[in-house]
Amino acid sequence: MNNKIETKCLHEGYKPKKGEPRELPIYQSTTFKYDTSDEMGALFDLEASGYFYTRLQNPTNDFVADKICALEGGVAAMLTSSGQAANFYAIFNICEAGDHFIATSSIYGGTYNLFSVTLKKMGIECTFVDQELPEEELDKYFKPNTKAVFGETITNPTVAVLDIEKFVKLAHRHGVPLIVDNTFATPINCRPIEWGVDIVTHSTTKYMDGHAVGVGGAIVDSGNFNWDDHKEGFPGLTTPDPSYHGITYTERFGKGAYITKATVQLMRDLGAIQSPQNAFYLNLGLETLHLRMKAHCSNALEVARFLKSQDQVAWVNYPELEGDSYYERARKYLPKGSCGVVSFGLKGGRELATRFMDKLELAAIMTHVADSKTCLLHPASHTHRQLSDQQLSEAGVAPDLIRFSVGLENVEDIIADLKQALSTI
Repeated sequence: MNNKIETKCLHEGYKPKKGEPRELPIYQSTTFKYDTSDEMGALFDLEASGYFYTRLQNPTNDFVADKICALEGGVAAMLTSSGQAANFYAIFNICEAGDHFIATSSIYGGTYNLFSVTLKKMGIECTFVDQELPEEELDKYFKPNTKAVFGETITNPTVAVLDIEKFVKLAHRHGVPLIVDNTFATPINCRPIEWGVDIVTHSTTKYMDGHAVGVGGAIVDSGNFNWDDHKEGFPGLTTPDPSYHGITYTERFGKGAYITKATVQLMRDLGAIQSPQNAFYLNLGLETLHLRMKAHCSNALEVARFLKSQDQVAWVNYPELEGDSYYERARKYLPKGSCGVVSFGLKGGRELATRFMDKLELAAIMTHVADSKTCLLHPASHTHRQLSDQQLSEAGVAPDLIRFSVGLENVEDIIADLKQALSTI
């Protein structure tokens, strides 16, 4: 049956057979037993499928990865220890020293640092671009060694909406895959693969988990990018791997080549696994994702409208707010809703922002975002406090920007908290 996405949230992934547990079991084991040495050897040679060590694969993790894969409409998926690990693996799986890739400049600060500092130390160069530039301007940033393009469906913390079709055309014209982080929208509100995106990543720590109990990440491959059509550009996938007796991933695994390589190479060597316990928590969150996203979006729109009406508020960004610069684009790519995050600034700048935040009683100041309880962050004072106002602007983060993650409380209580805090300034 081709069930609707709400049903998939509950029933994809783990499908118990007769006499098996109704709910997803936690396979809390580092290793798995086999009867003969040859059986184990076949696993190490990638000649048979199965489990032998949780650093590579675990049944609990795979069931949850399969659910996320079904929600996104991909062919294969894997869980990682965090969203950062997912984005690192997504790039490092196809880039090596001497390679180059392009990323939009307004991505999450942690990802920006990963790409601009850590990957640079590994010999992989990233060029950051303004995602609003026209295609002909963006074309100029491609190089002969460019291997991928990266963006976010909805940017964190500026809540800008990516023009997915533009970047799909751009990437494919240059023979490289488009990788999109879909954390804020989730597959409930956007399925990037349906718009032509090749690889989707998530910080499952956010809405997918939904309760701030487990850090994790995920990578989903659409299976649509033909690596063999661009064989010279992706030798890791299209030429023999000496660490597995000369296996060529595209020949052996077809559409599963990308995720297989990420699992048996990167996870084998780097070990950024998600624990089975966290995967279990993630699965519980996924079962209610479709319900929670509707409530987050409904509350966030009311909050955005309230903030827009307040004299102390200088500006508000929320894609579903009429008049927002991304309103029409959101209607195209996010017709069901966007996310629960609103960004805004106060008249008086960064100093007033911190005073306002200290007066809130219901909303909590924390580095997290996108869970069931309302929280907020002032990047200029917290995650980006090492940057000057000019550097903040270059990164696309206004010095007065407040990232307000609207939770599932009664929206009247959230607005009342905002109102009382605003009254004190």
